[in-house]
Amino acid sequence: MLAFLLLLLTSLKGGDAQRVIGRSKDGSCHCEVNSTMWSFPVLKYEGVLLQVKTCEGSLSSLQEQVLLSTTRLPQIQAQVENVTARLQPFQYLRHQGLYTALSLRLLGQELSQLEIDLSVVHTQLNNTQTQKLSTEVGKLRKDVEKMHISDTINLKTVKENFRYLKNSVESCKTIPKDFKGQHRYCMKGLITNISEPVTTKISPYGKNYISGSWGRQAQMDTEGEKDSYWVQTLLSSHIYGNTLRVYQTYEDFMASVNHKDYTLAPSYTHADAVEGPSGVLYGEALYYHCFGSTDVCRYDLKTNSVKRATIPGTGVGIKNKFPYCYYDCRSHSDVDVEADETGLWVIYTTLGNHGNLVVSRLVWDGEAQVLNVTQIWETRLFKKAVSNAFMVCGVMYATRYVNDYREEVFYAFDTATGKEDNSLALPLEKVAKGVASLSYNPVNRQIYMYNDGYLLAYQAYF
Repeated sequence: MLAFLLLLLTSLKGGDAQRVIGRSKDGSCHCEVNSTMWSFPVLKYEGVLLQVKTCEGSLSSLQEQVLLSTTRLPQIQAQVENVTARLQPFQYLRHQGLYTALSLRLLGQELSQLEIDLSVVHTQLNNTQTQKLSTEVGKLRKDVEKMHISDTINLKTVKENFRYLKNSVESCKTIPKDFKGQHRYCMKGLITNISEPVTTKISPYGKNYISGSWGRQAQMDTEGEKDSYWVQTLLSSHIYGNTLRVYQTYEDFMASVNHKDYTLAPSYTHADAVEGPSGVLYGEALYYHCFGSTDVCRYDLKTNSVKRATIPGTGVGIKNKFPYCYYDCRSHSDVDVEADETGLWVIYTTLGNHGNLVVSRLVWDGEAQVLNVTQIWETRLFKKAVSNAFMVCGVMYATRYVNDYREEVFYAFDTATGKEDNSLALPLEKVAKGVASLSYNPVNRQIYMYNDGYLLAYQAYF
């Protein structure tokens, strides 16, 4: 028993000792031993083992993520750069917001204003055309409402439809109630032919001054300056001017005698100075683009006073942003003032119309002494694809460069219908490469060109 007890104590060395009292029974020693104190810590072992396995799994996952990052990130970066490069051509559309909620909201606001304008016109006229427009605007309203819910309708298409309807409403405003019999001289259709130059003359300031405008006084029913001819040459950098020369007769003009000079502004950089080759003498006033602004100026030859009207639109192009170009850009020709049988016009470009030509009607209120812009038409013709433009009977004609001795009238936009014609091919012969300005005169139906210091006139046929 002593040996057994010693052995038991030895096995407990380094641990807790247990004293056991034995009993003799049947010639042997019997004792009760509490074996629970030697039980293996299974739960602790399993807990530690689970932690080890979890740590190994986390470490493996982390290793996989690191490996994935080092191999896939460069690939993903390359894909992003590729997509960015592919999207680059569409940045203009993105910046213009063609497919944004804000753009859609603005379109809805513009449509609401169009509905108001059409309602006024429909109340006044109440004819088949206004009824048809009301129906079309109603359909467009439904399309816009659908777009708020889904993207099934292309916003660009809706915008184009909206532009057409807006132009149609403007055209309706132009038609007087007693339209029948009005402006019979404008009922012969588009220009069918243009003559060779019937007048060829060098600018009185010399052919080194390549930009400006000229022509015959363009108001049909005026008494003052009835037969006068005028020249407005840009004397500063071919961009700015502040003088106007007027001849009382065609004979005086051709002989360069008996002229009268007017000073429109005290300097080339004055707010009332001329910027760009854009003038037209209409009645007893010169209309032109005011220096460094989005305004059209009216200089009264009798009172020497200047009145202004601001050109409407989002982001009106000035300061050589949207000049006439096509082959060779004419510096600072952003704003073009014109006249025809129906009155005064201004041709220009806006960012809101994506650089395409915009035509607006100018009206001078003699009683109130106020110059106003009353109507606006938006075309789809990009201005920098045009060498020049002019108005005839409410139709805007645009030209393009053919060669150094020829231009071509290739496009027409009719404000009475809102329709365009791209099929024209009317030649305009010239003596020099660049065309600074083109203007039409309703009195004698001639077209005047300022051709790099040469003054040319053509007869238009209908």
